[in-house]
Formats: sequence, structure tokens, C-alpha cells
Amino acid sequence: MKFKKIFPFFILLFLCSISILAQNQLVIEADQSRGTINRQIYGHFSEHLGRCIYGGYWVGEESSIPNTRGIRNDVVQALKDIRIPNLRWPGGCFADEYHWMDGIGPRETRPKMINSHWGGVVEDNSFGTHEFLDLCEQLGAEPYISANMGSGTVEEMSKWIEYITFDGESPMAHLRRQNGRDEPWKVRFWGVGNESWGCGGNMRPEYYADLYRHYATYARDYGDNRIYKIACGANGGDYNWTETVMKNAAHHMQGLSLHYYTVPKDWNDKGSATDFDEEEYFNTVEKTLFMDELITKHSLIMDRYDPQKRVGMIIDEWGTWYNVEPGTNPGFLYQQNTMRDAIIAGINLNIFNAHCERVQMANLAQTVNVLQAVLLTDEEKIVLTPTYWVFHLYKVHQDATLLPISFTSNKYRQGDREIDAVSVSASKDTNGKIHITLVNADPKNEQRVNTRLPGASAGKVSGQILTSDKINDYNSFEQPSTVSVKELKGLSFSENTLLVVLPPKSVVLIAIE
Repeated sequence: MKFKKIFPFFILLFLCSISILAQNQLVIEADQSRGTINRQIYGHFSEHLGRCIYGGYWVGEESSIPNTRGIRNDVVQALKDIRIPNLRWPGGCFADEYHWMDGIGPRETRPKMINSHWGGVVEDNSFGTHEFLDLCEQLGAEPYISANMGSGTVEEMSKWIEYITFDGESPMAHLRRQNGRDEPWKVRFWGVGNESWGCGGNMRPEYYADLYRHYATYARDYGDNRIYKIACGANGGDYNWTETVMKNAAHHMQGLSLHYYTVPKDWNDKGSATDFDEEEYFNTVEKTLFMDELITKHSLIMDRYDPQKRVGMIIDEWGTWYNVEPGTNPGFLYQQNTMRDAIIAGINLNIFNAHCERVQMANLAQTVNVLQAVLLTDEEKIVLTPTYWVFHLYKVHQDATLLPISFTSNKYRQGDREIDAVSVSASKDTNGKIHITLVNADPKNEQRVNTRLPGASAGKVSGQILTSDKINDYNSFEQPSTVSVKELKGLSFSENTLLVVLPPKSVVLIAIE
């Protein structure tokens, strides 16, 4: 009698379990295309801020740290290993107080200045145009230069472009040759102003649009160098800025930027990078998912003025922003990097991939020792952060074909709030190899994802995983491998169906060939 009473309960429990598992249903159209994922989406950003440039990239030619012409060899190699496609420089807010002629010529004669934006430290300009472009050549990355609109002039920007890219007889080309570079460089990407709505001049969008048109007129192409002009776009959800600038200047630009940082709490108290509970973790993931809404809404505005999608959306500052590590200079923005940051990075990159028809570039802030850095350095030591390993996994998407997907996800709940537990992206490379990246944001529960791949031919399947015991685990100089990539086992692929089990708080790469 007791058995008869409890038997229906077990049936109900079983059916509920089946229902929950069935929610993670993924279909990937392996023989279709939704466009190309521009490799520039996997770009990075380095500003004269804290120890990003000095001690991060630049140690000087006399340093005992192994270097090539003053640039750290270990940093270069680590970034080459993730196929860094581009690097944005010199800022950021610093760009609009940077005068490029202070950073050329013999280093011992370059003028010094105070970095008033970041820490009030002395900037000796030993890392300037030649050093930056040397760095990009060592990396095999395209340079992206932000020109000074805030405190500079049209003439200053125009001469900078001429100095770098002109292969003829002119005062600027002659000056470049005097400083040791005979051949011009190729620099496609130029930002015309940075955060002009804030630290770059506190401008109104109407004023900025007119000023941008003025500057863009003198951003000239020399020889076969074709400039991709990037206008300053909105701060987060400022849709009026996008509307106004697109309406008045769309025909004069190739790109329009967007800045959005993931801040768990608020700008007065952003929260700790390592000491947080699950509620704060949930807040962080929920806020980073807002990126999808931002891209969608800004894209709709851009579509009205640019239905052919000629103008790329350039998300050239994104990432997490926490309180600085205790005991460090508040103006240096040095923060640790945990498994939470890996989750955030994976979600954002999946979002960018999904919007690849409009999103043509993105730049994580910032590459070394600042904000959501992929690398941390301390004298001769270097650490690869959890975020670094996400870029290591995701590099397979660069210039690959985005595959259409339909996906129904389980929910990750915190109190009365819920978000999708799983984020996903899929692509096919030029060799026909399919790559699927998945993020399980749920820190406690595994997620089983049943995946159908119509159009895929059966073959070899393999996987890699990034996870850790705790969501706030990080790599330190004492323990640099706490969070690292490992092989994912237990995958099964037959009859175009793949079953993947995602452990809690994990980022996974699946390869099918």
C-alpha cells in the first residue's frame, strides 16, 4: 500500500528530471552560414595606465628581463599564442592628453609629463609611436591608434598619420626617417576621439558629430594604406548618442565604437575581484548579459542610417571592473582575475560572435596588469589569467563561418531572478572543422546539452574545458596554474547528435572534424 502511494511520486520526480535535462536543446545548422566572425573581435586594449605599458610590455633594452628592443619576450609570446589580431593604444582617457611628438626621437630627450588621469605618476614617453608599432610587428597584430581630439588639433592628428604612413617627400616622412624608420608602416585603424561624451571633452553628440566630420576630412590615405575611421560611440545605453552621430556623420566613418563595463555593484563600490558571494556573482553575470541588449538596440539605430551594414560596431572597451587590489595605487586599476572573469569573457565573446554581421571589432580592457587583464606581471614573473585561457580556447573562431543555432537553455536562478544557465556559439573553419564554445554560468549544477548537427558528417570529436573548484579561484605568481585548460572526456557523437555534460562554472570548447 505504501509502495503504491509513493510510486507516483517517483514517476513524477523522474519526469521532472527528464524535463529539466531536455531544456538544454541545441541545434546547429552545420551546412549553413550566418556570416563571418571577424578575427578583430578578439582584439585587446593597452593604455598608458598603471603597469600596462611600463613593466607590462616595456622594460627597456637594459633590463635583465629577456626582451627584444625593450619589449618583454614572454608577454609577446603569450599574446602570439592566442593569436592577438589587433592592439588599441595609447588610450583610453590618456589618448586625449597624449601628444605624439613627445614620444618620438631619442628617448633621453623626450619630454616628461604627469599622467593626470591615472595615478598622477610621471610619464617619461619612453614608449611612443616607434615602440608601439615595433610591438605590433613582434605580435603580428594590427595597430589601432586612438588620436587626440580632446586636447589636440586636426593638424596634430593629420601629421601623425602622415608621419606613420606616408612614403614620399614631406616634413613628417623626413622626420620619421631621421628617427630611424625609412619605410612607412601600415596602420588601418584610427579612432577619432575617445569617450568624447566624458573624459575626452564632455561633448554633446551634435557637437561631436560636427567635430568628427572636421577631423575625419584630414585623416588621409597615403599610398596603399586605407584608413578605417572609427568614430566615438555611446557610453552603454546612450541611444541618443548613436542616433545623433549616425544621422550626422555615418557617411564619414567606417566604424562606430561602444563602451560597456561589467560592474557587479555600482561605480562607488564596484565589489572585490576575489571576495564575493553567489549573489554578487549572479549580479555580475546578469549585468554582462546586458551586452546583448546593447548591441541589438544600437544595431537597430545603425540599421536605419546604414542598412548595408557598411559601418562596423567597434566594442573597443569591454570587460569587468572591480575595486583595485588592496594596497595598490587606486589609479592603476590593478585587479585579480578569477574563474568568474572567465565566465564573463566566454559569454561576451559568444555574444559578439552572434552579432558578427554588425560587430567587426572588440577590445578587451586591458591586456596586461589592468582591469580584466589576460596577463599579470611582477618583475620577471608572468601569470596567464583565467581570461587568457578563454581567449586561448576561442581563438578557433577567428575568421570562421558563424553557424546558425537554435537553443533552449535551462535557467540559473538566484532568489526570484533567473538567467540562461548556458551560452553557446558555433563556427566552421576553412578546413571544415566545427568548433562549439559553451559556457555554464551556473556555479553549482552541471548542464547536459543535447546537440543535433544536421549537415555535419560524423567524425572525430574532442573537447577542452576550463573550470576550477571555486568560482573565485585565480592564478597567482605563487600558484600560476590553479585555473587552466584540461581535456574534456566523455563526449559522444553519433548520427549527427552530440551529448555534452558541462560541469558547474565551466567554459568548454568542442571540436568536430
